Amino acid sequence: MIVGAGEVGFNIAKRLSEEGKDVVVIDRDAPQIKKINENLDVQAFLGSGTSPRLLKEAGIKEADLLVAATDSDEVNLISCLLARNLNQYMLKVARVRNREYLEETELFGQDLLGVDRIINPESLMVKSILNLMEVPGASEVIDFVEGRVKLIGFRIHKGSPIAGRQLLSFTKLQEKLLVGAVVRKNQVVIPQGRDTIEADDLVYVVAKNDEMEYVRTFLNPGEETLKRVIIVGAGQTGTSLAEALDQTRINTKIIDKDSDQCTRLAENLEQVIVINGDGTDKNLLQEENVKDSDFMIAVTGDEESNVFISLLGKGLGAKRTITRLNKLSYIPLVSAIGIDTVVSSRLSAVRAILQYIRRGKIISVAPLKGVHAEAIEAEALETSEIVNIHLSKVKFPKGAIIAAIVRGEEIIIPHGDSIIRPKDHLIIFALQQVVPKLEKLLTVKLDYF
Repeated sequence: MIVGAGEVGFNIAKRLSEEGKDVVVIDRDAPQIKKINENLDVQAFLGSGTSPRLLKEAGIKEADLLVAATDSDEVNLISCLLARNLNQYMLKVARVRNREYLEETELFGQDLLGVDRIINPESLMVKSILNLMEVPGASEVIDFVEGRVKLIGFRIHKGSPIAGRQLLSFTKLQEKLLVGAVVRKNQVVIPQGRDTIEADDLVYVVAKNDEMEYVRTFLNPGEETLKRVIIVGAGQTGTSLAEALDQTRINTKIIDKDSDQCTRLAENLEQVIVINGDGTDKNLLQEENVKDSDFMIAVTGDEESNVFISLLGKGLGAKRTITRLNKLSYIPLVSAIGIDTVVSSRLSAVRAILQYIRRGKIISVAPLKGVHAEAIEAEALETSEIVNIHLSKVKFPKGAIIAAIVRGEEIIIPHGDSIIRPKDHLIIFALQQVVPKLEKLLTVKLDYF
């Protein structure tokens, strides 16, 4: 059951309905419910997720999971509180953005609100941006196994040393990384050894954290160390970024039109330079030497302004841009107009929620660009079908590949003769349509997690 039919709720519902799950969506906005009915094969109810009568009518007592993902923290929390009393066995996930609530973690426990999992999209997005800044040249960086393994997306440019090469030719990198997915013309491919990497491909690799410098240099030679950053937008995301960078040696400036917010920031930040001004002002950006910046990060509350600011920054000489854009349908389109990297709080929320929906012992899930494929971190269970036999003999669905095996402190880039042991952590790439088959492989035969 999903409360909230906005971007997050719609995309979660779409994802699950395409996989044959029984989904119910509740929203009080009639046009949103109409959109759900016209586009998705799910049940849709018009009304509030805070109505006990409607929750009962929609089938709360038979539901396995409640995702409360409206734009209102209060509605999300009350929905979970009601669900706790109407169905004590279901898992309850709430999207919460207010920092004050997040600081009072005891409120969410079973004795009060009864929320099982809290999703804070903004903090997840800030972490995504910081990860991107650690790997200059990457379009996406996602941590697995507490940061010991990284999923990195790189755009392959003309002249790249790996453009035009078959995967079989990367013999020197076999112990350091595995190419798990390739996005070519908005189509996701799980590649085989004889496949060739082409210019303009978006290539996803899994690599050990301690091999990152070697991998980055190989994939994108010539990238320099991060020194200068300009942030435009001092809302919750921009402020959190500035606070994180304030503790580093990176030369950072933050620009915002709100003079009161700039005054508050200037009082709290020690190293970051706070500028009261308009980030769409070309003269201001030139005065602040945007041409010397390694990253220009546009995270205002206005998506169109963010796109314009990033394009303006690129035109003035910024090496790379990161653009906040929440309309998920726009994300595949923006690279065509010169936007380097997009981050989205809504995509961050979708990622976080998916891990609670997947069957098997799933630790985290990361939808890839265009959300037609996923990178999944899962624990190998003793009674699943994939343990204690050679990988070459596992009946893995076509369209899925194991990119890494983590066993204790050891990180293994697997081959056909590798063997998965119980409790190993697996990093898996999978096309969306094969996820149900993959779940079946990962699931304990007599019990579902």
